[in-house]
Amino acid sequence: MSDKLNHECGIAFLRLKKPLEFYKEKYGSAFYGIQKMYLLMEKQHNRGQDGAGFASIKFDMEPGERYISRIRSNDAQPIQDIFAQINGRINEEMESHPEYADNVALQKKNLPYIGELFLGHVRYGTFGKNSIESVHPFLRQNNWMHRNLIVAGNFNMTNVAELFASLVELGQHPKEMADTVTVMEKIGHFLDDAVTDLYQECKQNGLSKREASPVIAEKLDIVRILKKASKGWDGGYAMAGLFGHGDAFVFRDPAGIRPAYYYEDDEIVTVASERPVIQTVFNVDYQRVKELQPGHALVIKKSGNTSEEEIIPATDKKACSFERIYFSRGSDAEIYQERKELGKLVLPQVLEAIDNDTDNTVFSYIPNTAEVSFFGMVEAANDFLNHRKNDDILKNRKTLTKESLEELLSVKIRTEKIAIKDAKLRTFITEDSSRDDLVAHVYDVTYGVIKPEDNLVIIDDSIVRGTTLKMSIIKMLDRLKPKRIVIVSSAPQIRYPDCYGIDMAKLEGLVAFNAALELLRERKMYHLVDEVYVKCKAQEKFKDADVVNYVNEIYAPFTDQEISDKIAQMLSSADINAEVKIIFQTVENLHKACPKNLGDWYFTGNYPTPGGNRVVNRAFMNFYEGKNARAY
Repeated sequence: MSDKLNHECGIAFLRLKKPLEFYKEKYGSAFYGIQKMYLLMEKQHNRGQDGAGFASIKFDMEPGERYISRIRSNDAQPIQDIFAQINGRINEEMESHPEYADNVALQKKNLPYIGELFLGHVRYGTFGKNSIESVHPFLRQNNWMHRNLIVAGNFNMTNVAELFASLVELGQHPKEMADTVTVMEKIGHFLDDAVTDLYQECKQNGLSKREASPVIAEKLDIVRILKKASKGWDGGYAMAGLFGHGDAFVFRDPAGIRPAYYYEDDEIVTVASERPVIQTVFNVDYQRVKELQPGHALVIKKSGNTSEEEIIPATDKKACSFERIYFSRGSDAEIYQERKELGKLVLPQVLEAIDNDTDNTVFSYIPNTAEVSFFGMVEAANDFLNHRKNDDILKNRKTLTKESLEELLSVKIRTEKIAIKDAKLRTFITEDSSRDDLVAHVYDVTYGVIKPEDNLVIIDDSIVRGTTLKMSIIKMLDRLKPKRIVIVSSAPQIRYPDCYGIDMAKLEGLVAFNAALELLRERKMYHLVDEVYVKCKAQEKFKDADVVNYVNEIYAPFTDQEISDKIAQMLSSADINAEVKIIFQTVENLHKACPKNLGDWYFTGNYPTPGGNRVVNRAFMNFYEGKNARAY
């Protein structure tokens, strides 16, 4: 994606089902869990580079012995920073106490971070905050082991104010109005209730507090706690929680918006935000890694018993399609094929834009994450060329000579590596004129492969704001002096804000929205903006379920092609000599390529939860009122 777009987060969970001595004997180290957690997190660093956190729990520790460890970092390389600190602490202790070397019991008792239960998190700061206080996992502490709660997640709630108010009604005093805090405190409230009820039951049966502790651990009903806590949640989430005594859960939203995959054998239970992460770290087949079903929680009791339980009835599955287009690594078997299909399906529009002239066209891609879609587009282009060759041979078979046949067969689809990002270049000057000149040179280009009669086709994952295209890429490509530049987005036009984890909160930041506004001005229809504002404003006090997305009326008067043409015009400055065309994937073809991830609200405005409609209307009102504020 040429425009920088921050993703939500990634989670990594690991439960060791055997005693630590088992891993020492089989794998050579009691630090097996820490080592695997490093890999689980590092293999997901693409999902978050603003911060990272790690927590662990030791089982069956004596009173007075530390059993919970947590470390967080907002360093420039947070994962490496965390594990450098962990290794530093462990090595320091091992050097000071040689007797720990071959004694797993002493290691567990005395070394930090070692344990049986682990939770990791990588994040992007969706709200622009990167303070250490905003980094997961979050910890809710208590002297009662069962009431300690650690939470980390990949989520955004659309109704944080409502959730905050519900906590106040419960008599709590939350420290801030943030979705992570409110979610954790909601779970914590019902956890406290459950522990209290179980203790009273134990007390009636004549058990002391100490005797009651293991009974509470055994009987604590995680499913019941999550069902109570999640009433009223509106958002996309995949969150994990650890309880101090050793129970754990991973919980996914009922529309399946945010991803979660898990694997279990007789040694481990593990969860990650991406399937190939688990495949790679534990060397398991694709079929053995399961997708956590929408509205379900994977509940892992301290006993090791693991079950997938329904918490909220699933709604229509609307898994985020951006996971397939861009965010998840393309090493997933399904995602790889889907991205290739996205490239194939957009080719007919490309052929129309270049007048079917593949002989005088060079195909390429920007950035590297668009490479798989590029492969698909080129495969489809080769199929087109082969059909053309077959038609020519059949048409001229009586007059073909050996030389003319060889000439016909020698025609190839031309592909080149046109743009290479200069990783060393930084746009460090804030003065606009100077900065714009630097931005235009962020990429190096390959000279000598483009002829003046050539079309240059460049595929990108998606086009969000268009800023990098206008300020850098199109100017850079124009230096190669092609006849025509065709920018291809493997995703449809992004028209609406996201409110479930991706940092697209403001309508005015979307180039498709600005293109629609320009068309309204040109066609003397800008009164629609005022009318939509009035409709949105009238719904401010409606319940979420009754709110209608009226922002789609801004786009309704125009075809997709009209908006694409306007975007091309807006992104082409006066000094560009080549003709510029912008092509977007259709929503229909997106669904055809990615049939299991039908979440398309940023393209269509069809939000999977009621809170989405409120968010899009709020975003429009912020734009109309000139408020530089988020809509959720």
